[in-house]
Amino acid sequence: MALLGLLIPVFFLYLGIIKSVGIAAILAIVMMIFGFLFSAVAAYMAGVVGSSNNPISGVTIATILFSSLLLLALLGTGSEVGAAGAIMVGAVVCCAAAIGGDNLQDLKTGYILGATPWKQQVMQVVGTLSAAVVLGLVLDILHTAYTIGSSTLSAPQATLMKSVADGVFSGNLPWGFVSIGAVIAVILILMDIRQEKIGSDFRIPVLAVAVGIYLPIELTVPIFIGGMINHFGKKSGAGGSKEKKGLLLASGLITGEALMGILVALPIFITGNKDWWPSIGGLSLVGPIAFIGVIVWLYKIVTKK
Repeated sequence: MALLGLLIPVFFLYLGIIKSVGIAAILAIVMMIFGFLFSAVAAYMAGVVGSSNNPISGVTIATILFSSLLLLALLGTGSEVGAAGAIMVGAVVCCAAAIGGDNLQDLKTGYILGATPWKQQVMQVVGTLSAAVVLGLVLDILHTAYTIGSSTLSAPQATLMKSVADGVFSGNLPWGFVSIGAVIAVILILMDIRQEKIGSDFRIPVLAVAVGIYLPIELTVPIFIGGMINHFGKKSGAGGSKEKKGLLLASGLITGEALMGILVALPIFITGNKDWWPSIGGLSLVGPIAFIGVIVWLYKIVTKK
């Protein structure tokens, strides 16, 4: 009954886009089915392995592709609202999968620490509602200051979602590349299974490879550097405590970068002036030097015995 009640606002959301009661109802049902199934998959992966293995991108793209093909059959090619409707179905499923993975990660951590499950669940509901209230404002601040999807604040996953939906309705989706990607994924999975069977430390996780392919180079390079630092830390024999310190430090760097991005955007959002921050010349090398310094610092932390 709770799921049916929550379908009502989602139905009106799709109705506002599609302008058809019947199609909006179909999309709401599709969203509930995919949301239920993919939330279970994401929650299982996050609970067993960790939130870093939550396949949100994969389940979102799969949902958008199915929804696009469904709406293509219902609305025909060239529909002006089909792509938007498919993306909104994928967006809701994406949020459901993300929350499912996060909740299972929290519950698993709480179980290890001996927390009270029902109290955790209460706070998870509070956290979800709080995020729903605050997130819209945060996105508005970031978009006003940086323009989401621009070179300043790239959105590769959102761009991929848009490309898939638009490609289906415009008829120019390169199915050949999609098929090649599927074949490569199957090959990588088989290779990874073989590496696991022979007991090799060198693994080929298909999700990591796929993320490395479609993410821009400015994002994949720091990820690669972090992975190499972690690898050298394990090879140095410094022990698990050093690895935990490195992990906590890296997590703090990620969180700090996100918070600073919002704080820097606040004056621009309030004043509406994108040139609010003064431009100081001659400091172009400060960023790369600081970046290298952080890499050396992190390396020393995880390799020091």
